[in-house]
Amino acid sequence: MSAPSSDVILRTERVGRSFGKFVALKDVSAEFRRGALTSIIGPNGAGKSTYFNLLSGSLAPSTGKVTFEGKDVTGLPQHRFAHLGIAKSFQITNVFPQLTVRENVRIAAQALKTRFDIWRPRAAMTEFIETADELLRTVGLWHRRGELASALAHGEQRALEIGMALASRPRLLLLDEPTAGMSPEETRTMMDLIVRLASERTVILVEHKMKLVMGICDRLLVLHHGELLAEGTPDEIRRNETVKRVYLGQREH
Repeated sequence: MSAPSSDVILRTERVGRSFGKFVALKDVSAEFRRGALTSIIGPNGAGKSTYFNLLSGSLAPSTGKVTFEGKDVTGLPQHRFAHLGIAKSFQITNVFPQLTVRENVRIAAQALKTRFDIWRPRAAMTEFIETADELLRTVGLWHRRGELASALAHGEQRALEIGMALASRPRLLLLDEPTAGMSPEETRTMMDLIVRLASERTVILVEHKMKLVMGICDRLLVLHHGELLAEGTPDEIRRNETVKRVYLGQREH
C-alpha cells in the first residue's frame, strides 16, 4: 500500500541495473517513508549494494526512475545528491588517516561551501571547527578530536565517517553495512548511534545481518537475486514464509 506522497522522501520506480549481460537489479519499486529507519536486507549477492549505489547516486539505473522529495533525480551527478540533502557512508571506511579526527570533519563541512578558499587562515575557520565539534559530540568522538584518525579503532573510524557525512546536514542518511568487520561491542555501539541519528532524520541502511536490524527498524526491504522479495514491518517480515525459505540455513555473522 502506497503512503501519501508527503510521507515519502525517496521512491524508486521499477529500477534496474545491468553490467553487460549480468542483471544485478531488476524492476525494484519501493517507497521510503520520511522519518523512518528502513533497512535493506538480503543474502550475499542479493543486489543490496547495487541498490544502495542507485539510491545514493553512485550509479545511474539502467532502467526505471528515482525520485527524492518528489523530484526526479535519476542519473544526476553524484555531487548533486549532497546538495539536495542526501548523504552516504560506504562499507569501506573513507577517512583521512593522517589528519586529526576534528580536521576530517572540519574539511567535510568546509568542502560543502560553494567557494573553498585554501588560503583562508585556520583561525578564521571558527564556524567549521564549531560544526565539527558539534558533529563529533553527536557521533561520540569529541573526546578524541585531537588524535589522528589512524589511531581510531575500526568502529570509531566508521563513526567518524558518519560524522563527516552529517556535515551536509542531510535529511536522508544512507549507510552501507555500517557494522561490517566490527566486534560485538562495536556493533552495539554503532546500532545505538544509528537509532539516535534516526530520531532526527530519515535513515536507510543496507545490511545482511537480518537479526541485527529486526529490533531497531521501522520497515525492512528484502532483496533476493536482484529482485524485491518482500517489504514490511519487522513482524511482517518475520512471518513471511518466502523470506524464511530464503534465509533457511543462512548463517548470520
